[in-house]
Amino acid sequence: MKYSFVAALLCIALLCEAQIAPQLFEPSLISNGGVFGLTISPDSKIALWVRSNGKRDTLKIMESRKNNGIWSTPVVASFSSPTGEWKDIDPLFSPDGKTVLFQSNRNTGRSADRKDFDIWAVTLANNQWSKPYHLGSVINTESSESYASVARNGNIYFMKENEDGKGKSDLYVSEFKNGNYQTPRNIGLPINTTERESNPFISPDEDYLLYFSSDPTGFGDVDLYISFQKKGKWTTPKNLGSPINSSLAEFCPFVHTKEKRLYFSRQEKQGDKMKEDLLYIDFDIKKYK
Repeated sequence: MKYSFVAALLCIALLCEAQIAPQLFEPSLISNGGVFGLTISPDSKIALWVRSNGKRDTLKIMESRKNNGIWSTPVVASFSSPTGEWKDIDPLFSPDGKTVLFQSNRNTGRSADRKDFDIWAVTLANNQWSKPYHLGSVINTESSESYASVARNGNIYFMKENEDGKGKSDLYVSEFKNGNYQTPRNIGLPINTTERESNPFISPDEDYLLYFSSDPTGFGDVDLYISFQKKGKWTTPKNLGSPINSSLAEFCPFVHTKEKRLYFSRQEKQGDKMKEDLLYIDFDIKKYK
């Protein structure tokens, strides 16, 4: 009887562990080992992500829509390149679900050999995507800008490859004032370091920021971190820890506020390719405060 009781407790413990481990998002249909950068609309009916096929030579934004609780067969999003003529990455919905920011190296009238990424956007109306539009030269520069996320007030957070920052890449914010975006400013310490910081996800109310860092004290190549904004200042970042972070690389964080889930990507290098998948886990923000 005693052993049966112990065995039962062990089973419960294992079940709990299984429940809190990150899960693949739509295995096979969407998470197939060659995808990253998932975003889901606030009403949980549209999913967008990047199809990489484990490399970086062709990058397309894919789309699936949920009908009667079932995700549809993925297709290339109408605003992305079906032929791979250019590379599109890192889609993220705005808090109201009406806009998606993404990055592209498509031509904007610049030199044809330019390979850097700029921030673009599309709007959603009557379930149809608008034509993509460039966010302009105040935000976009000669360097690459990527992984742009927007707060409810319009402020945009993004990564920029460094010209004037602290590390290999830093996080910046462009404030939206009087209908215009302001010159981006480096967020600075304690978030930006001499390491590589990227993939910022700003919460709708700007009260917390998720991002990845290559801090060598972490679990893997890059880990996910969180910082809270209090009285206009960012707190010392916290590593999200296990089971979110692992010995591999975790990146592209996105919190679905309504679902109370953290979605992110995980990458494992396999020779000249990478295995990349989309994962999710229940996310209680109070745990990290």
